Amino acid sequence: MAKPSLRILCTALVALLLALYAWLGWSATLEKGPAFDESAHLTAGYSYWKFNDYRLQPENGNLPQRWAGLAVTPLSPTLEPSARPELWAASDVWNIGQDFLFAEGNPLELMLATGRGAMILWGVACGLLVFAWSRRLWGTPGALLSLALCAGSATMLAHGPMITSDMTAAFCLLAASGAFWRYLERPGFTRLVISLLMTGLAAIAKFSFVLLVPIYAILLAWNWNTFTRSLAATSASRLSAIFTGLRVAGLVIAHALAAVVIVWAAFGFRYSADAGGMPVNASFYIPWDNLLPASGLKRELLVTLKDYRLLPEAYTHGFAYVLQASEARGAFAAGQVSTTGWWWFFPYAFLLKSTLAELMVVAALMIMAARRWLFSGGSKRLPSDLKAIAPLVALTLVYGGASILSNLNIGHRHILPLYLPLFIMAGALLRPGTGKKALTAAIALVVVNTIESVRAYPNYIAYFNPIAGPADQRWNHLVDSSLDWGQELPALASWLKTNRQGDEQVFLSYFGVADPRREGMRVVQFAPYSSQWHAPHLAKLTPGLYCISATLLQDSYSPLNGPWTHKLEATFHPLSQYFGDHPEELDDPKAFALFKGTWDEKRRWLFERARFARLAQYLRVRRPDAIINSAMLVYRLDQREVSLAIDAPTSVFQQMIEKAFADTNSIKAAP
Repeated sequence: MAKPSLRILCTALVALLLALYAWLGWSATLEKGPAFDESAHLTAGYSYWKFNDYRLQPENGNLPQRWAGLAVTPLSPTLEPSARPELWAASDVWNIGQDFLFAEGNPLELMLATGRGAMILWGVACGLLVFAWSRRLWGTPGALLSLALCAGSATMLAHGPMITSDMTAAFCLLAASGAFWRYLERPGFTRLVISLLMTGLAAIAKFSFVLLVPIYAILLAWNWNTFTRSLAATSASRLSAIFTGLRVAGLVIAHALAAVVIVWAAFGFRYSADAGGMPVNASFYIPWDNLLPASGLKRELLVTLKDYRLLPEAYTHGFAYVLQASEARGAFAAGQVSTTGWWWFFPYAFLLKSTLAELMVVAALMIMAARRWLFSGGSKRLPSDLKAIAPLVALTLVYGGASILSNLNIGHRHILPLYLPLFIMAGALLRPGTGKKALTAAIALVVVNTIESVRAYPNYIAYFNPIAGPADQRWNHLVDSSLDWGQELPALASWLKTNRQGDEQVFLSYFGVADPRREGMRVVQFAPYSSQWHAPHLAKLTPGLYCISATLLQDSYSPLNGPWTHKLEATFHPLSQYFGDHPEELDDPKAFALFKGTWDEKRRWLFERARFARLAQYLRVRRPDAIINSAMLVYRLDQREVSLAIDAPTSVFQQMIEKAFADTNSIKAAP
């Protein structure tokens, strides 16, 4: 076969793999509701284009939000600040997003499909980058293996179409690392421009771009001799050393300036977050005073950026928000809850949510490295081998290390940038010189990967590999964006149409932003995510179907999270007695006000959180009557169960839990 024919065949295979990836990822979302973060990203991105206003959601990447907002702009959806000026004054992106998606008569399904269709292109770009990089290292066969694994990855399929910043950031971090390294290898104007551009785009993709600082430092140190060789006349030349230092300083300054210029451009070269003609931005959603640390280096940095207006106001505020969120946030993993996370969270998530083929690739690469570097004098090859893959090594070490040290443990998606180097390295399994056995093994990996991903369709967000055990137990491993991101409300609505008995009451505790009424659901909402820090509307709990998102069932975001204790019991019973004597307060319309700490509001808030925590403690050990796509759990509770769960004395409640636990485990153990 002639070489032109081979090139045509290769191009066709690449196009086919990317097209299949785009179709599988995008079409899988057509019957899914908006994920929790999508409403904020889409609303904010559209407002950037429509109003040149940047007060909404500045912490999650201007570039991906603009990208999604640009896609829906031709649909001309209604977004009118004058209709709810108080929300815009408070930068309340969540309630503005509710109006934008559900209350304005906008075409929700079309907007989501269009925005997600635009976002999947970042996944396609990642696939092309993986292929090109792998081919440069290992040749065409290895590159095709890399691309096939990337295109069939459940992780890539889950988050490629999501209207969030994760895939955009993964592409920009990898592209920036590679572009910087290529410039160091062979300096030139074009390569410098590409490196500067990718650094700037990474800066507006996600705040994880700050990890490029240590990545670039590692790469510069790694390639110091090559980069400075043309200037070094002699190793002892003081003039040469000065020129080298100036050149390195110039390179650092150029990249910093490129990032700053692109950030200012993304925010319209304006400091103020709010645009003229808009409601005055009285406060960001999280006020400045709540974000600035009391003291320390972080405070000094943020105050300097803010007071001297070195960066746009919204960008600095977003950075402050990310710094605060990285300190402490509710998290759940393997039956445990924490506000500061665990070092093992992301390794655990990687183990359970990577496909078996991806785990096999990790094992195969480790075996191959051991054989090449530890035997037959192969250690001599180690420096040159590592230098060939230096950007991949630096990105993996820095990002992986930062992930392990991070206190923000809310989703497997946050280690998405680690998958792209893995796919590129997978091409080494078919590097030149490998035989038929390697080809057979590579084909087997692709087949296993493809089968896993096709079987998971369309529930890619909820994908777990067989190591995690039965599908009905996934909610005991991880929640939030690793499983239940609010996407399954349409599936619940469909289930209720078939399984609801007559006029059976339906109670919904939902981790998401979608409006149940849009799905034709008549439900009583109780203990939603929004009531974690707001005085709630207290619903009277009666027999019926209790539909609870896995994320809320684990209750990790509540201040009262964790096991039910005697202290909580002692707090709960007086409140339960009070509201039993004052049932009229359950429907107090003032309950919708933001929790401000008055005694009535605090009493209402504390009772609602404690009541739900008690009920959740029971339901976590009781076998669900149905589990919808692993993410939504349904319990059919009669009057006796409801009364015991929320009103029984401590000893009776404990006996109830023990019986439910025994019943559930006896069912699991049955043949």
